[in-house]
Amino acid sequence: MRREDLEHVLGAAANVAGDNEFVVLGSQAILGPFPNAPDPLLRSMEADIFPAENPHRAVDIDGALGHGSPFHEAFGYYAHGVGPETAKAPAGWMDRLIRIAIPARPGSDRAPVGLFLEPHDLVLAKCAAGRQRDWDYAFEAIGAGLVDVDTLLARVDDLPVEESLREEIRTRLRTIAR
Repeated sequence: MRREDLEHVLGAAANVAGDNEFVVLGSQAILGPFPNAPDPLLRSMEADIFPAENPHRAVDIDGALGHGSPFHEAFGYYAHGVGPETAKAPAGWMDRLIRIAIPARPGSDRAPVGLFLEPHDLVLAKCAAGRQRDWDYAFEAIGAGLVDVDTLLARVDDLPVEESLREEIRTRLRTIAR
C-alpha cells in the first residue's frame, strides 16, 4: 500500500462511517509521518483503522471496505476496521498520535484526518506481536533510520505485556542495533 492508497481508504471510510478523524494502527501507520517509507515496510494491503470519536463504527468500515469487499476487489487494498484495544503499544500512545490532514478526494467534500501511531510506538507494537514479519518490520524501520533504538528501549517498560516478553524485546532490539 502506498500513501495515496491509504488516503483513498481514509476518504472512503469517512463516507462510510460519517466521521472525519481516523486512528491508523498497524504497519501502514508508517505512511503518516513517512509518506515515502521504504518498500519493505509497505507490503501489507490492509489499513487497520477506527473512527476516533466512534470506534464502534469500525465494524461498518470493515463491512464496506474490508477484505473481500467490492472496494478490495476494485482497488487491491482494503480497510480493516479495528478498535483501540488492537494496539499493543506503549502506554500513552494515544497522546503521541501524529495528526495529518488528508486532502478531499475528487468529487468529495470530506477531507479526513489521519491520526497515525507514532513510529516508535508502531515498531514496539510490532515487536510485542512477535511474529517474524513484525521483527522484519522493526529491523527495516531501524535500518532505514525511521526510529531510534534508544527511544524504543526507553518505551519497552510501558508495553502492556509480560515482563518476560519485555526482556525478550529489549534483547532483540539490542541485537538489531548492533
